[in-house]
Amino acid sequence: MHIHEPHHLPAEVPDPAAQDEVTVIPLKIEDWLTVIVMALLALITFANVLVRYFTSQSFAWTEEFSVFLMIVLALVAGSASVARNRQIRIEFFADSGSAARQRALARFGALMMFLLFALIAVLSTRVVYDDIRFGETSPGIGVPQWWYTIWLPVMSVAISGRALGLFIRRGRRA
Repeated sequence: MHIHEPHHLPAEVPDPAAQDEVTVIPLKIEDWLTVIVMALLALITFANVLVRYFTSQSFAWTEEFSVFLMIVLALVAGSASVARNRQIRIEFFADSGSAARQRALARFGALMMFLLFALIAVLSTRVVYDDIRFGETSPGIGVPQWWYTIWLPVMSVAISGRALGLFIRRGRRA
């Protein structure tokens, strides 16, 4: 009987986080927030499945809360992608031309992201204010709507801060 030996794997798999640029605010914040949000999503979904299986009913709040958590997850991932300079861009334009052109385009992109998310933060703050002022409640479970909407301006400020940091780092490159 012939036993096949497993293919040899590299001695050490490179850690993607080791390739991250140095930032003032640690990227571990977004990494841990991602883990926490994903765990919460998995737990409430699993709990809802168990309740449905054993009682033929479901928790009414899980769908509303899951949608909220998925939006938070998208914003946290957006912040991490901006900080790591891994956001969507057209590589043909971003990586062509001289180093000075590439740096200028990278800085322009970071500046536009900063302006966009700063604007979203300002405008969504008004939405939060209106939710509080008019006493809006969520449609599913009736909690104050601002409990959900407050996270859009908070995360928009975080993303604009990451974009500003990227703009500064791209300006320091030679």
